Amino acid sequence: MKTSDKSNKPFNSDLLRSFVAVVDTRSFTAAARQLNSTQSTVSQKIMRLEEVAGGLLIDRGRNSITPTEAGERLLGYARRILALNAEAAAVVSGVARHITLRLGLPEDFASGRVTQVLAALVRQHPNLKLEVTSGLSRNLYGAYNRGELDLVLVKQHRGEARGVMHWPEPLSWYQSKNHALADCDPLPLVAFPSDGLYRAQMITALDNVRRGWHLVYTSSSLAGLLSAVNAGLGISLLPRRVVNSGMQEVPTLPAVDAMEIAIHQADQDSPFVSEIIQILADEVER
Repeated sequence: MKTSDKSNKPFNSDLLRSFVAVVDTRSFTAAARQLNSTQSTVSQKIMRLEEVAGGLLIDRGRNSITPTEAGERLLGYARRILALNAEAAAVVSGVARHITLRLGLPEDFASGRVTQVLAALVRQHPNLKLEVTSGLSRNLYGAYNRGELDLVLVKQHRGEARGVMHWPEPLSWYQSKNHALADCDPLPLVAFPSDGLYRAQMITALDNVRRGWHLVYTSSSLAGLLSAVNAGLGISLLPRRVVNSGMQEVPTLPAVDAMEIAIHQADQDSPFVSEIIQILADEVER
């Protein structure tokens, strides 16, 4: 039985590529530059894709370009289709023997279960060369923007930059269970360096309530910060998911807005990226 239902038409990967580029850049002009095309061509491709989808996918506002509800639903599938298409092409052509992926991860994601799963992925795909860099989120995102990394998972201010995926990262104040310091004046703080996350939020929150503070321990290592808090050196602002049984929350200190965990991907057609993104997403959502 024949049918003319548009929902049965396959999605063209070239149209999906334009759609993803427009959503990621939030601009038809920027998407055209990214695709080495023209604004009119990209616009025409989006309209053709909307014809296939049977509805609007892009909300063309005056000040911003955002996906509609239907566009949001399609976006994840579009990324997966493009990634799987590129991976299949690479495997069939033999290009996969020379694929190098440069991945950037914060320290708390660059150890333990993630490294084990990534190692298993590399063993499963011997043609994949994975180069992992661990560091502060700000440095990793800078390297990503300079083209030095292909894929990064970073912590950022909410809405700071649109990523492939993102999750809220609640923050709270913590001290050692054995050494209460919340009543100290000035308040002893354990923090990342000045270019690290959470430090500015800590200082701003305390200054806003005119609470005295002083830095007693600074480290670019999350493990170092956790050790200092456990030992009772000071109090720190930390993601709830990283604290351990030796710490307790300090609810009397001023609340701080949640941060955001985001995955940024440079090349939507790069083989094996979809598997790595899923590995990272599984770890964040544990």
